[in-house]
Amino acid sequence: MTLRLLVLGAAVAAATSAVAAPRGLTIEDLASMDRVGSPALSPDASRVVYTVRATNMDKNRGITQLWMIDLKAAKPTPVQLTQHDASSSQPQWSASGDAVYFVSGRSGSAQVWRLPVSAGGEAVRVTDYPVGVESFRLSPKGDRLAMSFEVFRDCADLACTKKRLDDKAKNKATGMLYNDMFVRHWDTWKDGRRNVLYSAPVDASGKAGAAVSLSGALDADVHSKPFGGADDYQFSPDGQKIVFAARVAGKSESWSTNFDLYEVAAAGGTTPRNLTGENPAWDAKPSFSPDGKTLAYLMMKRPGFEADRFHMVLMDVATGKKRVLAQDWDRSIADYKWREDGKALLANADDIGNHRLFSLDAASGKVTALTGKGYAGDFDVKKDTVVVAHASLSGGAQLVKFKTEGAEQKGSQLTWANAERLKDVKMADFEQFSYKGANGETVYGHVMKPWNYEPGKKYPIAFLVHGGPQGSFGNSWSYRWNPQVYAGAGYATVFIDFHGSTGYGQAFTDSISGDWGGKPLEDLQKGMAAAVAKYDFLDGNKACALGASYGGFMMNWIAGNWSDGFKCIVNHDGIFDQRGMAYATEELWFTEWENGGTYYANPQNYEKHNPVHHVAKWKTPMLVIQGDLDFRVPTTQALGTFAALQRQGIKSQLLVFPDENHWVLKPANSIMWHKTVINWLDDHLNK
Repeated sequence: MTLRLLVLGAAVAAATSAVAAPRGLTIEDLASMDRVGSPALSPDASRVVYTVRATNMDKNRGITQLWMIDLKAAKPTPVQLTQHDASSSQPQWSASGDAVYFVSGRSGSAQVWRLPVSAGGEAVRVTDYPVGVESFRLSPKGDRLAMSFEVFRDCADLACTKKRLDDKAKNKATGMLYNDMFVRHWDTWKDGRRNVLYSAPVDASGKAGAAVSLSGALDADVHSKPFGGADDYQFSPDGQKIVFAARVAGKSESWSTNFDLYEVAAAGGTTPRNLTGENPAWDAKPSFSPDGKTLAYLMMKRPGFEADRFHMVLMDVATGKKRVLAQDWDRSIADYKWREDGKALLANADDIGNHRLFSLDAASGKVTALTGKGYAGDFDVKKDTVVVAHASLSGGAQLVKFKTEGAEQKGSQLTWANAERLKDVKMADFEQFSYKGANGETVYGHVMKPWNYEPGKKYPIAFLVHGGPQGSFGNSWSYRWNPQVYAGAGYATVFIDFHGSTGYGQAFTDSISGDWGGKPLEDLQKGMAAAVAKYDFLDGNKACALGASYGGFMMNWIAGNWSDGFKCIVNHDGIFDQRGMAYATEELWFTEWENGGTYYANPQNYEKHNPVHHVAKWKTPMLVIQGDLDFRVPTTQALGTFAALQRQGIKSQLLVFPDENHWVLKPANSIMWHKTVINWLDDHLNK
């Protein structure tokens, strides 16, 4: 039996055991779902390779494999390309379209492999380096690889890093001495290594040669940590140059968002040249036009603000002259790609509770929406074809094919992942609504019915508050905070894009900074009232509030400032004390921007909306959840919350995951998280 069949069999058994049709979505369903993403179109747009992450419940992890669809076939059917205990990811086509390159750890460490797409082709390892490949990009001619490795910058070669790590593992002393910040980031203590960009020639036999450092002269991570990738660097069309994004560390790395773009010879031997030194804010995701004459990139304008608007900039390669494209389009671009004729760029962005794909005319800046409602995520474009991983509140991402021109197309669905697994599941209906929030401005939200909704009945409410705080809880699919799980448990769900949310213009996003407990709380209060007034199936007297990160802060804030609003609260990784957060979080630029500077210079700004000052007013039962590897909102914040509850005799529970970070990612932990939360709601809403 193949790995694919084993994984599917275990997942289906876990998802369908002891249930009957019809039914609502369960956490077992959610945890076992296949996840489709990373579409990569062949050069002639005749085929698309993509990833599918399947969950192995026995191994308590996801395994990613490559699949392919022939788009020219009468009935395009997915075919699995890789089957291995190790994942295969980051697919990229060869220039001729005869093979797919990808990263896999099947040899013991992450290396680049090449898979011929002809029938019966076997994957061949392209790289064999002493350390693993973090990300890679194949040159346009296929004769060179650009790769990111995590190394000690003072090492002369990759073998030196491997030896140093081996020697460290033998050392009985475990202390780590630091001179600068970061000392830890996201969920990892720093050990002196950096992601450094290298390149290596690829010979006629398909093997990569010796790797030479391209970015090692800079004290910077390329790609960036913790969430960067191959989008951080790009070859020129002739393969002679590489442009990459980097933030030089120095002494200010933990409070700086100043990423710049650097140009370097692809073969090495030159010093990186800064192309955007005039901008002290974030420059990101460089990409050359097909003719190589223009370099596009994303640019923020305000230093220190990670949620500033990402503008599209086009730079003339010959002269260095830059212009902002679509300046009046008040949306922040998440990702983009050039259309093959160079006349337009396709970009996705949050937009009124959706995440849509747009076309930006490269000359005029005219913006045209290609997709409608839902979440247009990972995408690729070749010729006149776009393939998008498209999701919504009704289901996880599926590949959908669109044309590069044509407003709000329906598209052609290419994949039907999880159709068999979820054939008995009835997804709950949902609706977007709007109302007048703080300052009389229009605020949007969503209401989702329980899966088994019956007219005339009232249902208890799960009131979900998104994190960020600059984010959106809209028409998308999540494997951590998913309204369908609550609907599947018989709850109605309400979630609001309060002041500070993205997709409603930059001024709306900006409005939360310095006002965490002001306009957002008013929006939430008015949003709940508006929803209950509009939808007669909502039982406003039986509601529980739930949130994580900023949403967790809001749970603590609600406990002291809206104490009669809910029967119970669920607080995941929430801020309890703004002063403690200011000094203990790792990315200091975040707290400093949100509060107008450092704590020691502006203590009054931090204390203005500090939940710790309102503890005496707490009375609502609260479930507190914390990942102990969360260095963004450290564990002491959760311990403080729980102590405040316990000391006052307020009914409370503390759930700690020693092996999770700001997110709960392991399948077994996710199931435990959801069951604990649903039980908490059941106990307090008297279903």
